[in-house]
Amino acid sequence: MSFTLDMHYCGNTLVDVAVFKKAKSCGMENSVSKSSSCDIIKKSCCTDKQVSIEGQDELKISLDKITLQQQIFITSYYFSFINPFIDLEDNIFSFVEFPPPFFVRNIYAVNESFLI
Repeated sequence: MSFTLDMHYCGNTLVDVAVFKKAKSCGMENSVSKSSSCDIIKKSCCTDKQVSIEGQDELKISLDKITLQQQIFITSYYFSFINPFIDLEDNIFSFVEFPPPFFVRNIYAVNESFLI
């Protein structure tokens, strides 16, 4: 995996670090001094640094290098462990439409035959 660190320095102090996006500035880089007689542009004290860290390309696996035994293992793993959980929400049974039978009377109490 490759990623980029973007750092914003104000003088010698680190203000912000961002990964995958531009770092926020402190707002001091746009300071320009203007006088009435001439335009003097003051150099900004802020600097931006960008560090790119490259990932490894040697971890790429080509499908041509997978053996027949590995292909059989992958397909058997998929069909035995992952495939049963696909579309599980469609197979939910609702028992709301089937109420329990009515309770007429307690047969043990009527016949007075209790298990001890």
